[in-house]
Amino acid sequence: MLSKYLPVFVILSILSEILGTVGGFGSSVYFVPIANFFLDFQSVLGVTALFHLSSNVTKIAFFKKGLDKKVVLALGIPAIIFVSVGAYYSKYLDPKILTYVLGFFLIGLSLLFLVFKELKVQPNTKNAILGGALSGLSAGVLGTGGAIRGITMAAFKMDKNKFIATSAVIDLGVDFSRTVVYYFNGYIHQHDLYLIPVLIVVSILGTWIGKKILNKISQEQFRRFVLFLILAIGIISVFSKF
Repeated sequence: MLSKYLPVFVILSILSEILGTVGGFGSSVYFVPIANFFLDFQSVLGVTALFHLSSNVTKIAFFKKGLDKKVVLALGIPAIIFVSVGAYYSKYLDPKILTYVLGFFLIGLSLLFLVFKELKVQPNTKNAILGGALSGLSAGVLGTGGAIRGITMAAFKMDKNKFIATSAVIDLGVDFSRTVVYYFNGYIHQHDLYLIPVLIVVSILGTWIGKKILNKISQEQFRRFVLFLILAIGIISVFSKF
């Protein structure tokens, strides 16, 4: 089925990479539901992990001047640990129920921050560790956890370049870990490997376009855009399973 609709798949993948770059938390939040239309769920997890590896390397190259090492460690270490746990147990859990839970969680959280603009998550190590653990677990089970990480990182008031670079470094560790587990789970199929060079080109082109867009928006516009994207992701997650 995918080979027949490959041009459509590529165009939608580029759009997901652009939105993921501008939003700052990666393309998987869009790529996973897109790929679900063309591939079975386990194949989606395997392809997403491989795509995200190249996507994050590209983002690090484009945004290498910004990086918060403290957040990388506090958020990244628990994310890497819990993504492996989530990836292992993904074959035992019902992704439909978990997608509902994630969707309603993101809708509620994003609306809370959009309505109550002065509300803040305290930018401390405890919250970073909790956000990292939840985002890693979600990434392992559902293939995407960037929105949860985005909410957590927004508390640290980073400028947009540092936000994206820091998120990409954390995501790189997360994706490498889950790729290994997905491989041993049998999610990475030989007949899907032809997509890798296609998705490498997609990640470079989408990140480049996204960076151009970012250069034209303010820090406050960036923050609100992130929250609106998270709200949209939550709504899509809920209604995609009806």
